[in-house]
Amino acid sequence: MREAGRVVASALLQMRKHAAVGVSLRELDEIARGVLAEHGATSPFLHYQPSFAHSPFPAVICASVNDAALHGIPDRYRLADGDLLSIDFGATLNGWTGDAAISLTVGTPRPDDLRLIDAAERALAAGIATAVPGRRLGDISAAIAAVARKAGYGLHTDFGGHGVGRTMHESPSVPNDGKAGRGMKLETGLVIAIEPWFMAGGNDSYRVDPDGWTLRSGDGSRAAHVEHTVAITADGPRILTAP
Repeated sequence: MREAGRVVASALLQMRKHAAVGVSLRELDEIARGVLAEHGATSPFLHYQPSFAHSPFPAVICASVNDAALHGIPDRYRLADGDLLSIDFGATLNGWTGDAAISLTVGTPRPDDLRLIDAAERALAAGIATAVPGRRLGDISAAIAAVARKAGYGLHTDFGGHGVGRTMHESPSVPNDGKAGRGMKLETGLVIAIEPWFMAGGNDSYRVDPDGWTLRSGDGSRAAHVEHTVAITADGPRILTAP
């Protein structure tokens, strides 16, 4: 799975470098397609159609801008100065999958956006630190939620982390809020995606665009989304999608 994770990390690094004012979301998707082709990997996103979606996903990345939190479809929109961009990407290589996401600012950053991204990244780090044998899934969820609540950000448990293996979405579910000490016991060999996403306005509500995919904050505030695929090992958590 680490090999698939390296493909994910490489693509996200390249997209981060190219995400500049005037670049279209579709161009970023083309960069990701190129990385997949270079490594002989395939996309678990392309043509994916879960039960909530009325049509298959048409791209290899999710590109969500400003108030879009998750599942944004990359189109001809060109990034503008001050945009907040979240990119979610996955790769399947030799039958194993990796999944990760980053959030970044384009051009001149807004201080509020930097604080939002920092909180999401701190929540991800807190969740990863808790992913050790003997702890519970609820410990990861509680660690993520504690960061959001302290910062006053909104979060929702309808979408969150998940198991990763032969496919992108497997059991167990890893919500972004929960009670410490509850849930499945973490054991060596389990691999999960830990996936905080926060909404700056503090409201927990969201809405879905007519495209059936793009999820936006209910109050129009900006959102940030970060993710890593993490293995539970006897030596502590191993981030499989790290650069």
